[in-house]
Order: sequence, then C-alpha cells, then structure tokens
Amino acid sequence: MLPGGRQAEAPGRGPRVLVVGGGIAGLGAAQRLCRHPAFPHLRVLEATARAGGRIRSERSFGGVVEVGAHWIHGPSQGNPVFQLAAEFGLLEEKALSEENQLVETGGHVGLPSVSYSSSGARVSLELVAEMASLFYGLIDQTREFLHAAEPAEPSVGEYLKKKIRQHVAGWTGDEETRKLKLAILSNLFSVECCVSGSHSMDLVALAPFGEYTVLPGLDCTFPGGYQGLTDRIMASLPKDVMVFNKPVKTVHWNGSFQEASAPGETFPVLVECEDGGRFPAHHVVVTVPLGFLKERLDTFFEPPLPTEKAEAIRKMGFGTNNKIFLEFEEPFWQPDCQHIQVVWEGTSPLEDTVPELQAAWFKKLIGFWVLPAFEASHVLCGFIAGLESEFMETLSDEDVLRSLTQVLRRVTGNPRLPAPRAVLRSRWHSAPYTRGSYSYVAVGSSGDDLDLLAQPLPADGRGAQLQVLFAGEATHRTFYSTTHGALLSGWREADRLIALWDPRAQRPEPRL
Repeated sequence: MLPGGRQAEAPGRGPRVLVVGGGIAGLGAAQRLCRHPAFPHLRVLEATARAGGRIRSERSFGGVVEVGAHWIHGPSQGNPVFQLAAEFGLLEEKALSEENQLVETGGHVGLPSVSYSSSGARVSLELVAEMASLFYGLIDQTREFLHAAEPAEPSVGEYLKKKIRQHVAGWTGDEETRKLKLAILSNLFSVECCVSGSHSMDLVALAPFGEYTVLPGLDCTFPGGYQGLTDRIMASLPKDVMVFNKPVKTVHWNGSFQEASAPGETFPVLVECEDGGRFPAHHVVVTVPLGFLKERLDTFFEPPLPTEKAEAIRKMGFGTNNKIFLEFEEPFWQPDCQHIQVVWEGTSPLEDTVPELQAAWFKKLIGFWVLPAFEASHVLCGFIAGLESEFMETLSDEDVLRSLTQVLRRVTGNPRLPAPRAVLRSRWHSAPYTRGSYSYVAVGSSGDDLDLLAQPLPADGRGAQLQVLFAGEATHRTFYSTTHGALLSGWREADRLIALWDPRAQRPEPRL
C-alpha cells in the first residue's frame, strides 16, 4: 500500500475511476479527471440514453424548450456555470454585460407583467407589488436566523404566517381588498414552493435557510438551450468515457474484488449494473439525485451506508417542481408581456387546507412565463410544485390541456379563448432515476446533513481511501438546488482524487 491507503499500481496504469450519473456534476468531475494524466481509466455510467441529467433541452414547437434547468441563477463572475457558458459563447450580449452581472435580486422572482384573478378580473399591479414587497421582505428576514440561538419557528412557512397575521391585524380598508391581498400572498407562497422545490414552506427549515447563498446577476437563459453547456463538456471527453443506458443496481465497497483481465490485482469497489454488468474500480464518484438515493437507500450500497450518512439522506428534503408548456397559434397576451400571474380568489396562506388534487390541482400553478416567440408558434411555460405537481404527472396530456384551457378562459374572462394547440410537460417525480426536482433543507435537517452526504467513504480512515465519493447539487452546502452547486461539487470530488494520486498537484481554490 502507498501512503494514504492507495493501491500500488504498475507504472503508467493509474487508478480505475467510475462516475455514476452523467448530469453536470458527473460530467464536471469526469472532465476535470480526464485532463489529469493520473486518470487514464475513467468511465461515466449513465442510466439513460442521454447526458445532462436534470438539464434537458428539447426541440419542440419550432424552437428549444427547457424541460429541466431553466435559468442560470446569479450569472456573475462567482458562478462557474456562467463562466463556462460565456467561454463557450452560449449567451446573449445582455447576459454578459457588466450591468446584468451586478443586479442584486435577493433570489426573488420578479413582478408579473399582468395579474389575473380566478373571477376573470385584472388584479392591480400596485396591490401585487405591495404584497410582494411585504412577502419578500419577510423572506429576507427568514435568512437572519442562521446563527440565532433559538429560531423563532421550526419552518420558514410558520414564521412567514406568524408575521403575516401580525400585518393582517393592522390592515385597514374593505373586506374584499383584504381577501384579495391574502390570495396574492397565497400565490407568492406557491412561487416560493417552486423556488425551494417543496410542497409547502412549512417543510423548509427556518434556522439553516439563510445558508443558501444568492449570487448577484439577473437570471438569464441559454438562447440555444441549456443542454448546449453539457453537450460541450461531454464533447471534450475522450470518446469511450461515456457509457449510456447503464443503470447501476448496487455499489459494493470495502471489498476485495478481482477481474480476469487484471490478474493479481484487487479493487476495493465493484459497481454492479441492472443488466448484470460488473465494473471493478478503485474509486466511484456517485452523482445520482437525492430523490433516487432516498428511494434506493436500502439496496444501492453494500455494505449499507454508515447510519449517520443514511439518516442525513432520509432527513433532507427533495421535492418536485414541474413545467407545463402550452403552444398557441396566436398570443392572447400583449407583445411586451413576460410573466402572467394567476391569483385564486378565496385562497389564503393562513388557512391550512388539504390539497384537492382531483378537482383543483391546477390551483397550485403560479402562472406562466412567455417564452421568446418561435417561428410559427407562441409558447407559455407554467410552473407548478408539490403534491399537485406530482398528481399532474399522472394525468393524460388531454386532461392537462383541457384543465388549463378552462383556467385560461376563466382568468382572462374570455370563454371563447382558443385552446392551446399542443402541450408538453416535465415529469420529474415519475422519472425513475431522478424522482423529483431538487433538494432543500427540510425541518429536522441542517447544512451539516449536506456535508455528511458529501463525505467520502470509508469515513473512518481505514482501508483503501476515497472508495466512494459523492457529488451533486444536494452535496453543496450553500448552492444546493442549483446547476452551479452541482458543477462545483463534481469539481470538488475530482480535486479530492487528484490530491490523493498527485501530491504535487496544487490544492484547488477554496470552493465558492
């Protein structure tokens, strides 16, 4: 054995490394390792027929739509996704401008261009702005409990509701306006559920909420599709590195495995695939989504994960945020419209209601973003989170189209509004190797759990080191739920391996 528990290798052979998952974390780790001469034996095992993971751009409606990741959040110099996208020439000039990079959004969604109520009336944008100012001011307050000795409430939702009750007590004016204000706030709670990837803000822990770091920059999109970024990273890898349609069944670690093609050599890890394929390795970088880990926790690792790490996976939150794209022959919205808000009258964030999934799942829909016009079609993109979002996945395209046509006719007050001519939607909860959208810090968990998930195995320092490493957005303590968090986590684990095998390698820059 070499120092640090490394296996002795024949000159020039180098360790075998497997990366499980071809999302941006896995691709980032693979690219970093491929550029280092110590790692000539690398494979990325991807369960599906495509790379990119939760970055998924599709050609539809005569253009490109983002079924997965939509925006670069915080496109500025501290964001590696932005830096790579700029380097590859994938962004528009406006996104690259210094002015755009300096905008401080606080991580909040911008105000709508138009707001419709469920009775078909326009909602005053001044009233919407007033409620948004109240809501986002309270959201900013929730970030201040990170170092508090005792958080005011266990969850972000409970804190927000307590503060809103105090404000409501001081409201003057008529009852109708008061109800409309609460309905607007109810929409903003649903917006925040989409941002957090949670069914309810009551599930999101208050104390660690401020640990999530918002980068400066006005969120921007990729004109040619987000997948252009992962395609460029994949194109930089040697031809035989990616192995598609290779779902992993079990990662066997802390063992002594052999292979006929390498007589006399033992490997501490063996990756067993669902098709019976077996890949012995010195190191495995696991980059699968937290939702998949939660579902397969009892069978994916052998021996099972240490109790503390398994408990962290169980406690952390992982929810669903889906998109529904509607294609229209002609737009019913104004040319300068960017964001349509839908406010359901009679709703209130202060009333705990059981979701009426069958009859009213669409009430969780926060509204629609207007996509840049394609050649011969006009497309709206709706967002919906939580249990309603997961229920939506079980419906047929026809059911979804029918429901949303009725919603749009109702809110616009136009019963003859032409129905959309096509629908496309994401189904991230149903996706067998994803099982949701992204992670959040749930009540009962903390940032320590993200760090625990990121800790390599074996953790006790005995046996061959860095047998199983972990990357993915759910392993980044301050950038969880983002593509830049996922990319940085992949780089982090690659650097960990490089430092093990090349003591002369410069230590990586401190992680962002």
